[in-house]
Amino acid sequence: MRTGRWTAVLTLVAVLAGGYPGQAGTVTYEIVPVGNAGNANDTTGFGAVAYEYGIGKYDVTIGQYTAFLNAVDPGGTNPYSVYSTSMASNANSAGISFTSGAPTGSKYAAMSGSTNRPITYVSWFDAARFANWVSNGQPQGGQNARTTENGAYNLAKSIGRNAVPRNAVNPNTRAAPTFFIPTENEWYKAAYYAPTKGGTPGYYLYATQQDVAPTNNPAATGVPIVNYLQGVTYCVTQSAIFSPTQNYLTDVGAFATSGSFYGTLDQNGNVYQWNDLSGATGKFRGLRGGFWAGGAVTLQKSTFTQVTATREVNDSGFRLVGSIAARR
Repeated sequence: MRTGRWTAVLTLVAVLAGGYPGQAGTVTYEIVPVGNAGNANDTTGFGAVAYEYGIGKYDVTIGQYTAFLNAVDPGGTNPYSVYSTSMASNANSAGISFTSGAPTGSKYAAMSGSTNRPITYVSWFDAARFANWVSNGQPQGGQNARTTENGAYNLAKSIGRNAVPRNAVNPNTRAAPTFFIPTENEWYKAAYYAPTKGGTPGYYLYATQQDVAPTNNPAATGVPIVNYLQGVTYCVTQSAIFSPTQNYLTDVGAFATSGSFYGTLDQNGNVYQWNDLSGATGKFRGLRGGFWAGGAVTLQKSTFTQVTATREVNDSGFRLVGSIAARR
């Protein structure tokens, strides 16, 4: 149930979309409320969240990440490697090109047809820098403590490429940060929990409000559809033959019948998404949700993995959670 606290979170998104004085304000990121605070853990040991929060309805897209790149790396020097050349060269997930001779502030461009697909080849650190950027009001200018290096996460505290905890206060705004990478419990609850599953609170096996595997056929009607490898068949091509020149991503939210109880889309399939595990400092962070070349088991609530926070692969992207202020 939405309360007055949700009005505050959703207003923050609207403000960010318009920007603050002198700042870019180029990205609108839609969040949905996750209520039912104080739910119990699933039998897997995950899912309990003691507070209400917001989470991205969709993964962060190639178009949104392109806007981020042009805002924080207008000269194309890429000092913290937030851009990977694989974002252009890997045809299976290609989405962002780089042109060194393009005008300052427009050196990165979303490739044809890719704008609404999820971004891939992003590490946990890339996702944290994006979270810092939106928490700082989407400023324009080089990467520093006021743009990408502090805000939601103080990345200057990262030693030995360890991921760092969330900030309680954004030093740039003197307020609680507005966006973070979800903890594993926040991500899990939004994906699998329903307060009225079979008449009582519970967790589905899949993030589509199902305990049976969804179809991957885009032509299906009236049923949940997920971009994953069903048997030996790829979703996009409906073929068992892998093509190194085929883009296998689908637009975020392309399958509107596939939402979780809270209204998130693509928490299963398309690409894995980063989570913060417990949020403690550490070398590892989590991935959940399955991807376009993973089987049904990769979609299930019992499947998770921990990887180094520096990992960048074409099977992984991210979504964000909403303002920590909504917890109060």
